[in-house]
Order: sequence, then C-alpha cells, then structure tokens
Amino acid sequence: MGIEIKLKGDKVIAQIPSIKDKALRINLNENIYGTFAEIGAGQETVRHFFRSGGSSGTIAKAMSAYDKDFSDAIYGIERDGRYVTEERLKKMLTLEGKIIEERLSREKHPTKLFFSYANTVATIDFAKQFKGHGWVGIRYQIEPDEAYNEIILHIRFKENDARLQQETLGILGVNLIYGAFYKYNDPKRLLRYLYDHLDKDQLEIDTINFSGPRFADVDNRLISLQLVKNGMTDAVMFNPEGKNILPAAILYKKNILALRGSFRPVTKVNMDMYEKSLKMFLEENKVEKDNTLVVFEITLSNLRSDGEIDERDFMDRAELLCSLGQTVMISNFQEYYKVVEYFANYTKARMGLAMGVNNLVDIFDEKYYRHLSGGILEAFGKLFYRDMKVFLYPMIDEDGTIMNSTNLKVHPRMKELYKFFKFNGKVVDVDDFDPHTLEVFSREVLKMISQGKPGWEPMLPQGIAEIIKEHHLFGYEPNKVLKESN
Repeated sequence: MGIEIKLKGDKVIAQIPSIKDKALRINLNENIYGTFAEIGAGQETVRHFFRSGGSSGTIAKAMSAYDKDFSDAIYGIERDGRYVTEERLKKMLTLEGKIIEERLSREKHPTKLFFSYANTVATIDFAKQFKGHGWVGIRYQIEPDEAYNEIILHIRFKENDARLQQETLGILGVNLIYGAFYKYNDPKRLLRYLYDHLDKDQLEIDTINFSGPRFADVDNRLISLQLVKNGMTDAVMFNPEGKNILPAAILYKKNILALRGSFRPVTKVNMDMYEKSLKMFLEENKVEKDNTLVVFEITLSNLRSDGEIDERDFMDRAELLCSLGQTVMISNFQEYYKVVEYFANYTKARMGLAMGVNNLVDIFDEKYYRHLSGGILEAFGKLFYRDMKVFLYPMIDEDGTIMNSTNLKVHPRMKELYKFFKFNGKVVDVDDFDPHTLEVFSREVLKMISQGKPGWEPMLPQGIAEIIKEHHLFGYEPNKVLKESN
C-alpha cells in the first residue's frame, strides 16, 4: 500500500464530506430514524437519502401533501390561508414527530433517536418576478429519553430556475440534518456548514432559531449576528423577547421609523430622540399607531472594534434595548439609503429616519457615494424615495450653540442640495427636545462605567443602570472605584 505523498509548502485543507457521504453516514446509524415531509419543491432532501443506500434504516416515512385540501386535512387550516409560513412548518414538525412516537413503541425501539424533518417552500414563479422562499426545520433527539431539539430557518432563493432551486433545497436539507446530529455542540459552525457544497449566490438564510435541551445555552440573537457576519444575509431582526424574527413578516406593509446608533449604552438622548420623533411621525398623514413599527438599527461596522466583532459588547447592547421593549435590527448597510431600500422591499407605507445633526452632515458627504455611477444624486434619489422624512435631533456645538436644520454646516458644494430637501419638508427638526439630554454622550458614559467613575446613572433611561450593575455589562465592576482609591 502506497504512502501518501506530502510536499513542503502543503497547506491543510478542511475535508468537507460529500452530500452522499453525509446522507450515508446517517443512513448507516442504526439509531437515527424519522420522517420527511416536504411541500412545494419536490422531495428533494429525502431523495439524497434514498440514493445513498441503506435508507430503510433511516426513513420511516416520506411524504409531500401538495394539494391544499390534503395538506389542511393533515395539518389543519391556517388562519391567514398561507402555506409557506413558520406556523405551518411547526405544525408539520410537531404532528410528524407525534405520529412516529405513537406508531413506534419505545419498548420495541429503546435506542432509536427519532426526528422529523420538514420544509414548506415556494420556488420561482413562471414570470420569474418572485424568486421564492421557504421555511425548513428539524425536530430531533440526541438521546432516546431526552426532550426534542428544534432548528428552524427561513431561506430566500437567489437562482432563476426552479430546478436549480429544488437541488439547492435538497443539499441544504441534508446539511441541516447532518449538522443537527453531528455538529449540535457548536451552533456557530453548524450554521456555516449549512452552506457546504452551496454558494451564497444560491441561497440566503435570513432567520434561524435553535431551541431544546442541547441548545439551552444558545442565545439566538448571537446566532442572528453570525448570519450577517458570515454574509448569509444583509439584515436580521429580533424582538424584545430576544427571539429572531423574519424581517419580511414584521415589516410587511408597516409604517417604519428607524433609529441608527451604537447604543453603547442606550442613553436618555436615544430615548428622547425615539419618543419625540415617534410622536411627530404618528402625526404624519396616513400613519396609524397600530400599523407603525420602530426599529433600532445597529450596523455591523458599528460592532467592530479593531476589525473584530466583540460579541459580549453586542450582547450587552442587545440586552438593554430588549429590556426597553424595542425591536432591534443588525445590518450590513453602511449607507442610510440602503436601509431605506431594504425597508422598501417589504412596505410602500410611510418611512422616517430619526438621527442627530452629525449623522445628517455625514449623509451629505460625497465620499460615501463614489462607488455609485450617479454619485450622491443617485443615493438621495433612493434615500428620499416616496414619503421618507428625516426627523432631526439637535446637538450642542463646541461653543454651546444648539445646532439644528437651520444652522448646520454642510460642504459648500452641497448647500443648495441640502436646501432643496429642507425646503421640501424632507428634513424636519425635533423641537420638543429635553435640553439637558444634549450634554449626554454615550462614549463618555461608557468611559465612566468602565473606569469606575461615579455619576453616570442619571444619564441613562430608568432601570438601565440597574441592569448594567446587575449583569456587569460594559465592563462594570462594583468595586472598581474602591480598588483604584486603595
């Protein structure tokens, strides 16, 4: 038998198992046993298990309830009449898991690890206008007597051919099942392995949630961050409870008011800007409170320190915003116009951006738009598209002057352009502000917290200082002042 040749300069290459090998390994495990329920794009995942050999040891049942009446008879009728939803997927996973438990006795199969895999998708339409999307998930055990774990994700297809989308879905399904059983101990790596033998040009994953005993210590907000960090999607959102939510579902047809910031930590300035700009936004024509969503947005670049993303720092910010009952978005959008473009994918209703004077001055800096063929005019055409308004929160200048829309300083070349938007009511001042908050700067508050200096608590919204102290956020140490004085 020949010895494997290794040459000087060879690099170690990670060996990624083929899709056939992944399916075969699962098939050859005598304990892994479950069901496949796939709707909307053929039985693309289970096909790989049938073809790889030994499938009778893994597949208890494979089905596709394509007809809506059949599907409703099996899984129940959806209130909104839609079939490609998270609710539908959860019903499929729960029912199929329940059936396998009922039909296969534990006495006869004491070592079996049951699972139910499901997907409900819509591939590209005939006119090729809607590229398609879907929900994919697995409910499974790692020990026979253990409660079930769940991984549920939402995908968007990027390919322009239904057959290619079907194949992509099949590969993703195998990656998910394999990862669930063999990579559950490292969810971040499991996430990356979902793209084995796939490219990010084929598929976007924009929401994922892990639950169950094996993921008890997983914070899904941190997993959301990985989706943006790994380039799997441009933006993710989570609700005040910390659960990742599908942006398309929560933004759909909503009036949106967005606040971008570092929120490190969230201060009285942020909350005053939020409260006053929301009050003004709700007074706008066609803006109803019940159909309005406020989004606190943090950009990926804002999370980087020394080129790397500080995950603990991210979680500190997220915890505070969630405690204030806010919906948070993490995005890869450097420029404001990209945020507005993103929202416009899901709503035609009114939009508003609440920002400080320095942010608005930055928007009128041409250097951010050199990559656009139409330059700053193209960007502004996208930014102020439809009824978008900027609610401008004032700031105190170095000499104590309060800066607002009437006296801010943009580059001389941009003056007339700025006047155009100001004159047409696209930039409006937040007049009813609290003057005391203008002297609060989050970077100063952060420095005081980390250095153990007193007096930062009144600069924060009610209850926030207590959370920082209780959970030791942003490097807070209760005995730091005493240590330094000693």
